[in-house]
Amino acid sequence: MLEVRGVRKAFDGFQAVAGVDLTVGKGSICAIIGPNGAGKTTVFNLITGHLRPDAGSVTLNGREITGLPPHEICRLKIARSFQRTNIFPRLTVFQNIQAAFLSHRGHGLNLFGNVERYYRAETETLLGSIRLSEKAHEISGFLSHGNQKQLELGLALASEPELLLLDEPTAGMSATETHETIALIERIARDHGLTLLFTEHDMEVVFSIAQTIVVLHQGRVIAGGTPAEVRANPEVQRVYLGERGR
Repeated sequence: MLEVRGVRKAFDGFQAVAGVDLTVGKGSICAIIGPNGAGKTTVFNLITGHLRPDAGSVTLNGREITGLPPHEICRLKIARSFQRTNIFPRLTVFQNIQAAFLSHRGHGLNLFGNVERYYRAETETLLGSIRLSEKAHEISGFLSHGNQKQLELGLALASEPELLLLDEPTAGMSATETHETIALIERIARDHGLTLLFTEHDMEVVFSIAQTIVVLHQGRVIAGGTPAEVRANPEVQRVYLGERGR
């Protein structure tokens, strides 16, 4: 589904991404891991159009999307979440999801009209899918961090993606929230037939759900393969996993 070939990106002479190759098969769950500063989020930004690569290409389902703006890439069935939660904190949970449906389906310029009746059934169904039905009428800014990340996942799903990119989906969560979120992501990926690409620092999370793993170090891919292959790779153990990989 997704092919990244030789992408490079430098900032003021610093090579943040130095020729990354990446392939994500349709229906798969792929993780990108690496130390802080390895280039994970930059790769995400290059894929989703938030940054334009200095070199290389990004192809989605055989179509080159290199350098397209984010809103055009979104229309091609890619959605993403961010490290920092990106929701409408003054709206209710229900209104957040409803607004996402309105925007995705062409009513984004009519948000101040009489739109409360639109997409109510779809909103209720999606809230059930992300397990936030009981919090539908709560103000989003007062939700727990874990619930806000669930809501952000719902906003991404409202755009009806085929490829979902999650940037550290469990960052800042408690152990219980992490476990619940990963179970939720696995179920949603399966139920919606999604292809999933995610970054994550929690190795327990990565090795529990990823089917393939790509390891970045200093902007380059140093290893890739199944969880077992990556865990056994001496270079990965040296630069990242250490004793955790043994």
